[in-house]
Amino acid sequence: MERIRVTFAGIPFEGRLEMEKAPATCAAFLKHIPFRNKAIHVRWSGEGVWVPLGDMQFGVGYENATSYPSPGEVILYPGGVSETEILLAYGRVNFASMAGQLAGNHFITLETNLDKLYALGRKTLWEGAQDILFERI
Repeated sequence: MERIRVTFAGIPFEGRLEMEKAPATCAAFLKHIPFRNKAIHVRWSGEGVWVPLGDMQFGVGYENATSYPSPGEVILYPGGVSETEILLAYGRVNFASMAGQLAGNHFITLETNLDKLYALGRKTLWEGAQDILFERI
Protein backbone atom coordinates (compact mmCIF):
# COMPACT_ATOMS: atom_id res chain seq x y z
CA MET A 1 0.00 0.00 0.00
CA GLU A 2 1.40 3.38 -1.01
CA ARG A 3 1.33 5.92 1.80
CA ILE A 4 1.19 9.67 1.42
CA ARG A 5 1.44 12.70 3.69
CA VAL A 6 -0.56 15.82 2.97
CA THR A 7 0.55 18.81 5.01
CA PHE A 8 -2.24 21.35 4.91
CA ALA A 9 -1.88 24.70 6.71
CA GLY A 10 1.05 23.25 8.66
CA ILE A 11 -0.84 20.16 9.92
CA PRO A 12 0.27 16.74 8.61
CA PHE A 13 -2.32 14.19 7.51
CA GLU A 14 -1.31 10.68 6.53
CA GLY A 15 -3.28 8.49 4.22
CA ARG A 16 -3.27 6.00 1.40
CA LEU A 17 -3.16 6.30 -2.33
CA GLU A 18 -6.13 4.46 -3.86
CA MET A 19 -3.86 2.41 -6.15
CA GLU A 20 -6.44 -0.33 -6.83
CA LYS A 21 -9.37 2.00 -7.52
CA ALA A 22 -7.53 4.80 -9.36
CA PRO A 23 -4.22 3.36 -10.61
CA ALA A 24 -3.70 5.74 -13.56
CA THR A 25 -4.48 8.83 -11.46
CA CYS A 26 -2.15 7.72 -8.66
CA ALA A 27 0.68 6.93 -11.08
CA ALA A 28 0.29 10.27 -12.86
CA PHE A 29 0.18 12.23 -9.60
CA LEU A 30 3.22 10.45 -8.15
CA LYS A 31 5.28 11.84 -11.04
CA HIS A 32 4.72 15.31 -9.52
CA ILE A 33 5.67 14.39 -5.93
CA PRO A 34 6.61 16.37 -3.91
CA PHE A 35 3.75 18.62 -4.97
CA ARG A 36 3.53 22.09 -3.37
CA ASN A 37 0.84 24.64 -3.94
CA LYS A 38 -1.81 26.78 -2.27
CA ALA A 39 -5.28 25.55 -1.37
CA ILE A 40 -8.20 27.96 -1.45
CA HIS A 41 -11.78 27.47 -0.36
CA VAL A 42 -14.15 26.06 -2.98
CA ARG A 43 -16.63 28.42 -4.61
CA TRP A 44 -19.46 26.12 -5.68
CA SER A 45 -18.93 22.77 -3.99
CA GLY A 46 -19.63 23.24 -0.27
CA GLU A 47 -17.12 22.29 2.43
CA GLY A 48 -13.87 21.69 0.62
CA VAL A 49 -10.64 23.32 -0.42
CA TRP A 50 -9.18 23.16 -3.89
CA VAL A 51 -5.95 23.63 -5.75
CA PRO A 52 -6.71 25.23 -9.12
CA LEU A 53 -4.30 23.89 -11.75
CA GLY A 54 -5.49 25.66 -14.89
CA ASP A 55 -4.60 23.72 -18.01
CA MET A 56 -2.13 21.36 -16.29
CA GLN A 57 -2.62 17.88 -17.72
CA PHE A 58 -2.16 14.57 -15.91
CA GLY A 59 -3.05 12.49 -18.97
CA VAL A 60 -5.80 10.50 -17.24
CA GLY A 61 -9.49 10.02 -17.82
CA TYR A 62 -12.14 9.21 -15.27
CA GLU A 63 -11.65 6.39 -12.78
CA ASN A 64 -13.16 5.97 -9.32
CA ALA A 65 -14.96 9.23 -10.05
CA THR A 66 -17.33 10.87 -7.59
CA SER A 67 -19.21 14.12 -7.18
CA TYR A 68 -19.60 13.56 -3.44
CA PRO A 69 -16.23 13.00 -1.75
CA SER A 70 -16.36 12.39 2.00
CA PRO A 71 -14.27 14.34 4.52
CA GLY A 72 -10.63 13.36 4.10
CA GLU A 73 -11.02 12.24 0.51
CA VAL A 74 -8.96 13.92 -2.20
CA ILE A 75 -10.11 13.99 -5.80
CA LEU A 76 -8.44 15.03 -9.04
CA TYR A 77 -10.56 16.60 -11.74
CA PRO A 78 -8.56 15.87 -14.92
CA GLY A 79 -9.93 18.85 -16.83
CA GLY A 80 -12.48 19.21 -19.58
CA VAL A 81 -15.54 21.31 -18.86
CA SER A 82 -13.67 23.19 -16.12
CA GLU A 83 -9.99 23.61 -15.27
CA THR A 84 -7.85 20.83 -13.84
CA GLU A 85 -7.97 20.82 -10.04
CA ILE A 86 -7.42 18.89 -6.84
CA LEU A 87 -10.16 19.02 -4.20
CA LEU A 88 -9.91 18.00 -0.54
CA ALA A 89 -13.25 17.55 1.21
CA TYR A 90 -13.42 18.62 4.87
CA GLY A 91 -17.21 18.40 5.18
CA ARG A 92 -20.17 17.96 2.84
CA VAL A 93 -19.24 18.38 -0.83
CA ASN A 94 -21.26 18.36 -4.03
CA PHE A 95 -18.48 18.86 -6.58
CA ALA A 96 -19.40 21.52 -9.14
CA SER A 97 -18.17 24.54 -11.09
CA MET A 98 -19.70 27.45 -12.99
CA ALA A 99 -20.36 24.91 -15.74
CA GLY A 100 -22.40 22.70 -13.38
CA GLN A 101 -21.96 19.29 -11.78
CA LEU A 102 -18.49 17.70 -12.02
CA ALA A 103 -16.92 14.39 -10.97
CA GLY A 104 -13.33 13.86 -9.94
CA ASN A 105 -11.13 10.83 -9.43
CA HIS A 106 -10.93 9.83 -5.75
CA PHE A 107 -7.26 8.91 -5.44
CA ILE A 108 -6.22 9.72 -1.85
CA THR A 109 -7.95 8.91 1.43
CA LEU A 110 -6.58 10.65 4.53
CA GLU A 111 -6.60 8.57 7.71
CA THR A 112 -4.95 10.62 10.47
CA ASN A 113 -5.73 13.94 12.17
CA LEU A 114 -9.20 14.01 10.61
CA ASP A 115 -10.46 15.76 13.75
CA LYS A 116 -8.40 18.82 12.68
CA LEU A 117 -9.61 18.93 9.09
CA TYR A 118 -12.87 20.86 9.57
CA ALA A 119 -11.18 23.69 11.48
CA LEU A 120 -8.52 24.02 8.77
CA GLY A 121 -11.21 24.17 6.08
CA ARG A 122 -12.93 26.99 7.95
CA LYS A 123 -9.58 28.73 8.44
CA THR A 124 -9.12 28.66 4.67
CA LEU A 125 -12.61 30.11 4.20
CA TRP A 126 -12.02 33.04 6.56
CA GLU A 127 -8.28 33.64 6.25
CA GLY A 128 -7.56 32.72 2.63
CA ALA A 129 -5.09 30.52 0.79
CA GLN A 130 -3.12 27.95 2.81
CA ASP A 131 0.01 26.02 1.92
CA ILE A 132 -0.47 22.40 0.90
CA LEU A 133 2.21 19.78 0.31
CA PHE A 134 1.78 16.21 -0.95
CA GLU A 135 4.72 13.82 -0.37
CA ARG A 136 5.41 10.10 -0.18
CA ILE A 137 6.14 8.54 3.19
